[in-house]
Amino acid sequence: MRNIFTRVFSCFLLFISIASFSQEASVYKWSYTSKKIGERKYEIVFLTTGVQGWQLYAPNQDLSGVKTVELSFADSSISFEKNITDNGTSKSFVSPIFEKTTVKVYEGQTEWKTTITFKNDTIPAEVQGQLTYFYGKNDEFTPDLPLSFHIPIEGGVGSTIRIKIPTIDINNPVSDCGDEGTKNKSILTIFLLGLLGGFIALLTPCVFPMIPLTVTFFTKKTSKKVKGVGNAILYGFFIFLIYVLLTVPFHIAGKTNPEIFNNISTSVPLNLIFFLIFIVFALSFFGLFELTLPSGVVNRAHSKSGISNWGGIFFMALTLAIVSFSCTGPILGTLLTGVADQGAWPLTAGAAGFGIALGLPFALFAMFPNWIQSMPKSGGWLKDVKVVLGFIEVALAIKFFANADNVKQWGILKREIFIGLWIIVGICIVLYLLKILKIGHTTHTKKFSKTRMGFIIVFSAFTLYLLPGVTNTKWARLSLISGFPPPYCYSIYKNPVNCDQPLLDYEEAIQLAKQKNKPVLIDFTGWACVNCRRMEENVWTKSYVENLMKNEFILVSLYVDERRKLPLTQQTVYKTKNDIQKPIITVGDKWTTFQTENFDATSQPQYAIISPSEKLLAKTKFYTPNAKEFELWLQCGLEAFKKNK
Repeated sequence: MRNIFTRVFSCFLLFISIASFSQEASVYKWSYTSKKIGERKYEIVFLTTGVQGWQLYAPNQDLSGVKTVELSFADSSISFEKNITDNGTSKSFVSPIFEKTTVKVYEGQTEWKTTITFKNDTIPAEVQGQLTYFYGKNDEFTPDLPLSFHIPIEGGVGSTIRIKIPTIDINNPVSDCGDEGTKNKSILTIFLLGLLGGFIALLTPCVFPMIPLTVTFFTKKTSKKVKGVGNAILYGFFIFLIYVLLTVPFHIAGKTNPEIFNNISTSVPLNLIFFLIFIVFALSFFGLFELTLPSGVVNRAHSKSGISNWGGIFFMALTLAIVSFSCTGPILGTLLTGVADQGAWPLTAGAAGFGIALGLPFALFAMFPNWIQSMPKSGGWLKDVKVVLGFIEVALAIKFFANADNVKQWGILKREIFIGLWIIVGICIVLYLLKILKIGHTTHTKKFSKTRMGFIIVFSAFTLYLLPGVTNTKWARLSLISGFPPPYCYSIYKNPVNCDQPLLDYEEAIQLAKQKNKPVLIDFTGWACVNCRRMEENVWTKSYVENLMKNEFILVSLYVDERRKLPLTQQTVYKTKNDIQKPIITVGDKWTTFQTENFDATSQPQYAIISPSEKLLAKTKFYTPNAKEFELWLQCGLEAFKKNK
């Protein structure tokens, strides 16, 4: 079981970057056509010329539970024949892979056919879907990259959705007020959070005892004190460098797919994976098992630590990073997954802060060895730190499950349920610190230290602060944790008092703006967007901001992670300004593409003010926690509208 958890997390940091490279060319090349054969019924044909030296597994085969060919369509209103008609030069042989099962394969040109039927009378101009299949030779059995297709349909109705609005000129707004671009103003904050996470990691039993041992090793190994100090400083620098290098794949991934970081926060499967990983972290911190990297990795790094000079010191630092993984991994993972949707540089900033905090003590204690004597001794308190961190990991796991629940609108973790679970976690932490709740190793002391009492007071106060959050009152807003719970409107109460639902459709907002002669305030947001909730709960609620938004603007919120599918006649494949063919299937697909095509951004929140004639009145605005600054921007856009009438 431990090995399974180990492999899950060791692959975790690479998962996102690997996914971004999945757009490599397929081995097989396909063409596809459609032909009307009846009322609302069409024949779909897939054709490939084959690949020299390879065999394509024929459809309609189930090999040890693996279907050799699967066809799926983007919309459930399309029904199709599950058995695919195949034609071409085929051969059969007994497979050495699938327990002597006879399999059928094609060599050379192959044609596959299926019949689809539209349940509705309105037929779209094209249909989108995916074809997955396997190929191989001898004892090889390999999946090709799935074929994503969009096939024109005879007599279909073309999509009526608008993506690119030609009158919106991001470079020439009526007024210059606003932000210059997608600036992440919280890089410093993320760096400081990384620094804090690194200092917390220092207080774990995997790292803390290593400080005096390692510093003593460097200072006593060489007769020259200056050289020993220099080696310890270099050791600390290499720790910092190792953690920064972990984020390099994210920079590469960002160059290949500019929307990848937004997809991280809005992907339901990925949020569920994060939920499971954080639960694993928590169980590890509770002492149920030790989360470690494979021993082979540790041994290889350790064996190279004997190399002289810089190389040896680097591998010593790498060995520390690996052997301390069971404590530092969950903390670093929490940091990376918390900011992964903001881009590569925030990830690097967080990792840099984490690495500096871990490496700095080794350098400082080498320079001032007398400080080691004043360090607190290792003991049971380190394990108490791990248990408290375990409860915090549970709270964060709840957040990631809530992200998935919000996006899919399952109704499982509504706002009050979420806050109620956090209250339970807070109570458990307090009971554990009071020695009433016993988990794993618990220190046995009759007298509580001042530090422990301080943490008991802090967690007790925080838990009490959360209590109004489960009520349907104005005190349920909980501004200190804004952004973490689900939105006010996602509530167990029929009429939540803090909920004020805006329009959700751009075209509807434009029509209303023309009727009332007001500018449109576009809010690009997401169900899983933390900073969006902070804006809604801390900035929008200020009376001077709220009055402006309600009385002077037509507010429309466009959710880029809305997974509800568009009507079949609105689904299309859109060619972006970068010549990328992008499927538009869900409401979120439409608004994400609308944002990137018109406003050159993929991050949320982003705010834009346009006139009823769809002219940009001011530069767009991003996350702005200062309510007065946001109000000034709204006033600037309103003045531009009045002058431009």
